[in-house]
Amino acid sequence: MSSAGMFERVEAAAECIRRRSGGMPELALILGSGLADFAATLSGAVAIPYAEVPHWPASTVVGHPGRLVIGESVGKPVAALAGRVHAYEGHSPGAMAFATRVMGRLGVKRLVLTNAAGGVNTAFSQGALMIIDDHINLLGSNPLAGENDDRFGPRFPDMTEVYSKRLRRIADEVAAARGVSVVHGVYAARLGPSYETPAEIRYLRTIGADAVGMSTVPEALAAQHMGLEVLGLSCITNMAAGVLPGPLSHADVLETTGRVRGTFITLLEGIIERL
Repeated sequence: MSSAGMFERVEAAAECIRRRSGGMPELALILGSGLADFAATLSGAVAIPYAEVPHWPASTVVGHPGRLVIGESVGKPVAALAGRVHAYEGHSPGAMAFATRVMGRLGVKRLVLTNAAGGVNTAFSQGALMIIDDHINLLGSNPLAGENDDRFGPRFPDMTEVYSKRLRRIADEVAAARGVSVVHGVYAARLGPSYETPAEIRYLRTIGADAVGMSTVPEALAAQHMGLEVLGLSCITNMAAGVLPGPLSHADVLETTGRVRGTFITLLEGIIERL
């Protein structure tokens, strides 16, 4: 698809959401595997299934309900995207960035990206919440590749500070005030859907990764391209292969996110209150 074609599809989706919602807040959150329960906490909410928005790619993964919820959290207007799409489902880089681009065209200024991730750093524990300081893109693709459309952003966007220092500082302050333990680290994105081998985890640790997952980076790249301020949060749902004995499973990921749901929501609400 040409960049012009992508722009027209993004605009069609944005116009549909404008008609259904009556407007879009300046803060949006993309909720990862098992973290979509936060959307249910919004008051006065309008829910729009992705299937009812033109050109919106559909997720097929358990733990990703597939709807946009616009409402209020702690008295602040927010938009929560309950579910995302991934490369391992067969989606293109452009499809993975589609929701972010729609949010940008709707006037969103700040984007909170959340995910479930495997712990590469052996100092981390299962259920830890990690503030993303930076990322390593090992997906083998980039949503900004191909013909550039200046209506989205510049040809060569700077990536020195993908994850806002200001928002990371706010997240730290909120965590301290609310008694939520957080760690910081570098998130590595891989294609999936298979989990990493122990050898791959040793490689990731060697190159400086603290956590690994299968999402987030395409959205962060597209957001930076459009000038959005980004905060990234990972829930360390399991220790990666080779760190602890035993196999990995998606069921364990969902169990852990369910267990830390209250802490996660407490942190998000505090951040939203500050913004």
